[in-house]
This record gives sequence, C-alpha cells and structure tokens, in this order.
Amino acid sequence: MNQLQTVLVVDDDETIVGLMRDYLENDGFRVLAACDTKRALRLLRDEQVHCILLDVMMPGQNGFELCRQIRTKSDVPIMFLSARDDDVDKIRGLGLGGDDYIVKTASPAEVVARVKAVLRRFGLHSPRQTVLNYGRLELDISARTVRVDGQDVSLTPKEYDLLRLLAEHPRQVFPYERLLERFWGGVGDKHTIRVHIARIREKIERDPNDPMYIVNVWGG
Repeated sequence: MNQLQTVLVVDDDETIVGLMRDYLENDGFRVLAACDTKRALRLLRDEQVHCILLDVMMPGQNGFELCRQIRTKSDVPIMFLSARDDDVDKIRGLGLGGDDYIVKTASPAEVVARVKAVLRRFGLHSPRQTVLNYGRLELDISARTVRVDGQDVSLTPKEYDLLRLLAEHPRQVFPYERLLERFWGGVGDKHTIRVHIARIREKIERDPNDPMYIVNVWGG
C-alpha cells in the first residue's frame, strides 16, 4: 500500500488553510496544518512531510525565518504562499531556499498544480492510492467515506480523521499525548481518546472487545 503524500500548510488564516485542505485532499494528498512556526516545526519533527505551503506574514516568526531554519536541516520542497506580489519578496524567498513563490490571488486549483510540479521536479510525485483496503475495512480518502463488508459506516469528522491517521500508518504506535496534540490541540486527557477509539471500534469491528484493526499497546 502506497502512503499518501503529505503537504504541510503553514498559515494563520483559517480560511486559506481550509480551502487548501479541501482542494489538496480532493486530489489525493494528506494535509497537515499549522497556524504558527512553532507548531510547524513540531509537525516536521513528528511527521513525514513531502511539501510545505508556507505563508510569509505570520505572527511572531515569519515564513522567511522559518524557511531559513528548515533549510539547516531539510531539503523538503518549500512553496511560499503570500498576499504580497513583490519582486523583492519573491527574490528573497527563493534566495533563502524556497522552491516556488505563489501569490494568494492564484486559484486553489493552480496552487495544487504547482505543488504537483514541484514534487515532480523532486521525483516525489506519482499517482497516489486514494482507497485504503484492509480486508473488510475500506477508506476512500477523496470521498471521506468508510465501508465495512461493503456497507457504508457513519463516522463523525473527528472519528474519521482519527481512523484515517491510523489506517495511513499501519503498525505504527501513537502515544496518547501525540493524538491529543494533533486532534484536540493538547486539550483533554486519555479518556477523550479512549472514548473516540471505543466508538470507532463499535462501528468497524466485528467484536469491539477483540479488535483486529485498532489495538492498544500498553506501555508503548
């Protein structure tokens, strides 16, 4: 099974993040989001990221500074996404190691096309599997649907996102703290995750008390 390619969108504008998430996921990408550079660096540390869409103007550390910091450790493609159509900014961004500079007046479809172009230049872009199959269980990433034994299963958005993460990373152990940070912004406790996992098991497992898809690893 091929792992979906991951795009990290770093922007403090929730509207931009939501729009890019919709278009990228519809095209088969996995999307991570960060509203500031601190969270972006944490995601880069914990996740495999294939491309970064990086806003220039953000509170605190700006996109140029983050790009400089990333380039000391990684060659991951970085594409600046900025409201400023200024040659000075473009030259600065590309000079710092950016691979493209896109003005936010560009359509989301154009941004997705340029993400694909950058990934092709890096030899990273290839057709992606958008349907994950695990025997009885099937996730259609593009449609955000889940089927068990050929029947549609109704999941809440949070349940779906949690199941998708686990399905895209088979046999990987996720600590409670990491799941809380990713899906609840660090707010909550282990019980929050246990409740969601229990609900998912009830919907996808033949016997929730003897699960075959989601398994607790004690002390892991």
